[in-house]
Amino acid sequence: MTLDLNHGSSATCDPHDPRRFNIVSDQVNDAIDAVLVARNRAQPSRDYIGASGIGRDCLRQIQYDVMAVPKDPGRDFAPKTLRIFEAGHRGEDIVAAWLQAAGFDLRTHGADGRQYGYVQLGGRFKGHIDGVILTAPVAMALPALWENKVLGSGSWQDTVKKGVAISKPLYAAQMAIYQAYMDLPNPALFTALNRDTWELYAELVPPNPALAQEMSDRAVRIVRACEHQEVLPRAAGRRAAKVCAGGHDGNHWHPPCAWQDRCWSRPS
Repeated sequence: MTLDLNHGSSATCDPHDPRRFNIVSDQVNDAIDAVLVARNRAQPSRDYIGASGIGRDCLRQIQYDVMAVPKDPGRDFAPKTLRIFEAGHRGEDIVAAWLQAAGFDLRTHGADGRQYGYVQLGGRFKGHIDGVILTAPVAMALPALWENKVLGSGSWQDTVKKGVAISKPLYAAQMAIYQAYMDLPNPALFTALNRDTWELYAELVPPNPALAQEMSDRAVRIVRACEHQEVLPRAAGRRAAKVCAGGHDGNHWHPPCAWQDRCWSRPS
């Protein structure tokens, strides 16, 4: 008996329709995006300043964030951004496994299963490190902080070309704080994974006590301002500035501020 799979079928497919293969793809992605957005909205607001954000240009932006001030309508993280965050977390686990397999004694969590970290200013300024390296198959002073980032190709190439301190001052500030508060005075091992090519860049970053002190002073100023309901100054004098509106200012890329409508509705 011959089975005719086409018998009685009246379905047609326009070979010139560019979306003929994309209908289910759109549906799958919409379902995933809905889950990512719902999960992000369910996260409790953070009531402390994190080391990853203390180096941002605008003190008021950091203050709005730590005070859990509602973001402007429509300025919450887009699904694409949430996917990038997810890729960063997964990429960190992958790089850690690579390093450990290569002979690095890399510890990412303590015996209690928690990430290593610091707490300052009564819990209003804290952070968690990616890991600490105790032994290594390469020449480097130990123990050392390990910090990893997952970057798109353009950002990754800029980091390779200029070094992390110049290309990514936000990351440099984060590492300086970690090295100071975690008592890790040796150069940190910074790794950056290119999420487009899976190339890995590594750099030893010396401690920067002056930068760490500057960031610590910033945290104190922000916490005190929050306690006294004082609104800190903006980083820019006009809303079109890249630090507010978003964009590349010739040196660094700035994401659009999530509070720019609220901020610029104030007289100063």
